[in-house]
Amino acid sequence: MEKRIDLECRGRKHEEVVELNLDNCKAMTVDGLTDQFVNLEVLSLNNVGLTSLRHFPKLPKLRKLELSDNRISSGLEHLAGCPQLTHLTLSNNRIKDLETLKVLADFSSLRSLDVYQCEVTAVDEYREKVFQLIPQLEWLDSTDRNNEPEGDSEDSEAEGDNEDVDEESSGDSVEVEASEDVDSDEDERDEDDEREDEEVSDDEEEEPGEEGGSPGLEYLQKSNLDDDEEGDEFNPAGDEGESEDIEDDADEEVAGLIAAGEQAQRGVKRKRDTDDVGERER
Repeated sequence: MEKRIDLECRGRKHEEVVELNLDNCKAMTVDGLTDQFVNLEVLSLNNVGLTSLRHFPKLPKLRKLELSDNRISSGLEHLAGCPQLTHLTLSNNRIKDLETLKVLADFSSLRSLDVYQCEVTAVDEYREKVFQLIPQLEWLDSTDRNNEPEGDSEDSEAEGDNEDVDEESSGDSVEVEASEDVDSDEDERDEDDEREDEEVSDDEEEEPGEEGGSPGLEYLQKSNLDDDEEGDEFNPAGDEGESEDIEDDADEEVAGLIAAGEQAQRGVKRKRDTDDVGERER
């Protein structure tokens, strides 16, 4: 066994080894395996020919120990130096009675025990008695107290965890959707406010254009005076009668233009009043 241990270490120091497989190496006792394997977590000694566990080393981090297909009939107390042991496989050994298994009740971390094909399995109500004898045990011969396979039980727990995660994700999605709806409503209100501001701005811009579209009274009067001055420059000096006729015609033309300007202003005022009423109704 010592040579096999050296081979499996592959040049590593004993304290660096985490997993060690010594299956089929043929030995009646555990020789060469020492307390130096302080970080060893998994150890397999299947079909070695062990008849005793005497001198089994202290392995403080050992979690899984496989001892199937040996000739072990007692001495499980020699595993006391493995306080972190959770899985112990003793299938196809020579364990005959429940008393041999009783010592395992002191292994507080033990969760899985396999004694399949051992004579002890022929005891009446064997499963119920073992679960009572070792209360911390969850799986016996790869099935739980309800005879469900060990893998299925673990899968059920994983599915339950996944369902919890899905429910939390669904709740987060609903919150996100609600937040998006609120943001959408606020955006719509902002767009409506912007459209109203643009309409008001357009109305304000149209008013100066309307006033500028019709000639004002001052403009008409100035235009008339300019025409009179131009007429004086081009008309030759004549008799006083002709001059008076021209002045009368000019006065009548000015009066007509003034009247037209006043009418245009009244039209602009009426349109402005109409627009104000329409705006208030909206």
